[in-house]
Amino acid sequence: MLRLDCLRSIYSELERCLVITIMGAVAAELQSVGHRPNFFYLQHAMGLASSTGLGLALCLPDQKVIVFDGDGSLLMNLGGLSTMARYRPKNLVHVVFDNESLLSVGGFPTATSTGTDLDGIARAAGVPKVSTVRSVESFTAAVKDAIRGNELTTIIAKVEAKGPSGFVTDLALLENRFQFRRYIQSLKRA
Repeated sequence: MLRLDCLRSIYSELERCLVITIMGAVAAELQSVGHRPNFFYLQHAMGLASSTGLGLALCLPDQKVIVFDGDGSLLMNLGGLSTMARYRPKNLVHVVFDNESLLSVGGFPTATSTGTDLDGIARAAGVPKVSTVRSVESFTAAVKDAIRGNELTTIIAKVEAKGPSGFVTDLALLENRFQFRRYIQSLKRA
């Protein structure tokens, strides 16, 4: 399955969620579907999407937070899984697009290409709800279930190592930071 098809399948579900994503292919594809002020793209912070999402979920317990991560990024911060499991925010959904490569920086294989099992690692870390999906239909169902649910969830989405032709977007990342902050402030006033 393609990551872009996955993102398209759940795009309408993201309207009222805080969405954190890594840079590179995931961010470029999400922006190609349509940027929203509740989307935050982490630049120069590979491995920290899950940690950023965890912090937001703990600070804003009434707000659903979705993290779009990659296998290479998660492998750089495996300790984040045990920290998420320790605090178990019920409003956090962690989606890991596993294409078994560092696609955005040349396509070098990650450890998942040789057998590292992110689903098993998340379970062993203590994440209460973990699943691996291999079709757009199962991805859509898993994400919708997690958004409507009330439990820390990690979804490993096995996707093809294909992405956009370029990873540069027109979005001014500094403005993205201010826009995202303003969006959060609007939630507090509502």
